[in-house]
Amino acid sequence: MHSTYLYRSLFGCIRISFVTAAVFFGALALADRAGAQEPASPQRRTSEAPVIAQHAGMATPLRELIQEAEQKNPQVAASFHAWQASRNVPKQVSALPETQLSVQQFSVGSPRPFAGYSNSDFAYIGFGASQDIPYPGKRQLRAQVAEHEADSMEAQADSMRLTVVGNLKMVYFHLAYVQQTLGVLQRSDALLTQVQEAAEARYRVGQGNQQDVLKAQLQHTKILQEVAHHHQEEGLLEAQIKQVLGRPQESADIVAEALTLRALPYTATELLQKAREQNSDVHSKQASIRQQETQVELAHKNFRPDFNVQYAYEHTGSQTRDYYMATFGIRLPNRGRQKAELAEAQENQERARQELEAESQRVLSEVQQQYVRATTSEERLKIYTDGLVPQSEATFQSALSAYQSNRQDFESLLSGFLDVLNLDLEYRNELVDHESALAELERLTGVDLP
Repeated sequence: MHSTYLYRSLFGCIRISFVTAAVFFGALALADRAGAQEPASPQRRTSEAPVIAQHAGMATPLRELIQEAEQKNPQVAASFHAWQASRNVPKQVSALPETQLSVQQFSVGSPRPFAGYSNSDFAYIGFGASQDIPYPGKRQLRAQVAEHEADSMEAQADSMRLTVVGNLKMVYFHLAYVQQTLGVLQRSDALLTQVQEAAEARYRVGQGNQQDVLKAQLQHTKILQEVAHHHQEEGLLEAQIKQVLGRPQESADIVAEALTLRALPYTATELLQKAREQNSDVHSKQASIRQQETQVELAHKNFRPDFNVQYAYEHTGSQTRDYYMATFGIRLPNRGRQKAELAEAQENQERARQELEAESQRVLSEVQQQYVRATTSEERLKIYTDGLVPQSEATFQSALSAYQSNRQDFESLLSGFLDVLNLDLEYRNELVDHESALAELERLTGVDLP
């Protein structure tokens, strides 16, 4: 999902000044076809190029897809319900133990119920109730442990949402890249058709050679192959997006908006601070520490005894008066078991601290890496737009003029054409890397970049 599609050969190259190239090749084709004869030509295409389907429908903004994913993604929904379920645990663990009610029947002289009830002073029917009472403070501590666990679950649910949204952005950026480059490949194929025709015209009048024509045909075939590969990548990426959105795979195709360069309005220090304050994974670990700290406090409290109160009423069938009995009991804890429980809680507390430290270092390292990636990528994009691209176009124009005046061979012209296309590919690929880095920073810091 996070792969970057690198095509460094001609048939994957994209960026070119198409207005300039179209004017050039159109003029070149018209000039070379003027007065052309029809000698035996070298091998021509064995079949016409297949019709390349254009995208139908309007582009769907990324923000709309993000909202849809947050509402319909099964992973996001599952983590949300897990958090909602955890919110009901504190009430359970803080409640008093269940009250026990009992009914007793004591008979004399026979095992049958109520036998001898009216002729024995010992026979009776009794009703009683029993209630366990934890030591004061234990119930509140148990509730706090559950509340901290619910806080951790809430942070995990938010982390899952951000992860799903981040993955959606990555796939969306790559889909936009593939769809845009697909359109460029289509236009490049049309230009190469003109190149082939121009080379054939020059060959027919004796100004060119068969090798130039064959090279033009070869590049045309390569573009058709790359177009087919782009269609495959497009289908795979759309399938991934539909999975994230919870859409049926047979639903309508997704068209991405064109990628644009976004600025990064934060410094590295600001992003690191926001990650410390807003990162969901760090919040989850912090809640786990609070949970383990409370668990240690509860383990200390469990050395205290619990209590039990009972009350019973017994009604006799003779002249003996009824009985009333109240009982107060103390449940003494097993100190060996409680010492082991305390040791376990303390070790878990230290584990939670180390996990928080490790998670914080991981997040801050990723923020720094993505910041470096985004800023250096922005610098490289500026070099492309201000230097490499216009320089390659100027070189191509120079090769064009030389070729028109028979001072340049076809190989040099084709090399200039390749340079322009390769630089366009590198520029677009760099733009995907830049936007992917910003998407990662959004996930790690919780900020919403414009």
